[in-house]
Amino acid sequence: MPASQPDFALEASALDHGARRVCGIDEVGRGPWAGPIVAAAVILDPDAIPEGLNDSKLLTARRREALHEILMETALVGIGEASVDEITRLNISQAGFLAMRRALALLPAPPDLALVDGRHLPPGLSCHARAIIGGDARSLSIAAASIVAKVTRDRTMVALAQQFPGYGWETNMGYGTKAHIAGLAERGVTPHHRPTFRPIHNILRRHA
Repeated sequence: MPASQPDFALEASALDHGARRVCGIDEVGRGPWAGPIVAAAVILDPDAIPEGLNDSKLLTARRREALHEILMETALVGIGEASVDEITRLNISQAGFLAMRRALALLPAPPDLALVDGRHLPPGLSCHARAIIGGDARSLSIAAASIVAKVTRDRTMVALAQQFPGYGWETNMGYGTKAHIAGLAERGVTPHHRPTFRPIHNILRRHA
């Protein structure tokens, strides 16, 4: 069976029941060994929803970039991140929640409802919210947020790769690929590596 496509049903139902604005929220960057975690909140214009929105993982980089540009012109967007220091201090889950709260706070207009990808809602959200398991495959707003967050984080990692070459961040985005492992062996740990993640922690412990 073909994979299901996200739609606007959850948003439309909320709008029909009196909500003025509904946003989707998603995060990217939980698994990499380096770099921030990034979240986006997106309120789509029901009359200007870009064609082809889908879970960012199912789209090519070129398609994500194109949709990102359209979304920045047609939708209301907030982007938040949590730094490596915050990931270290809070843990990855709480840092993700922090990035989501920041993204929500940076929307140009407040939503009445947030549809949040995942099982758990971040504490302290400033509006009503629903956790949507597999949300980026169900909700167009969450799919849009996944695209914005992914493109934003990828661009950050490409920029960091210029400052810290040799780890392959421009292509692996901080994930634990062979190139990244080779870079760590040759060049060591950078300030942008996550010291609480086991592979990085083990290297630091060996060199303590």
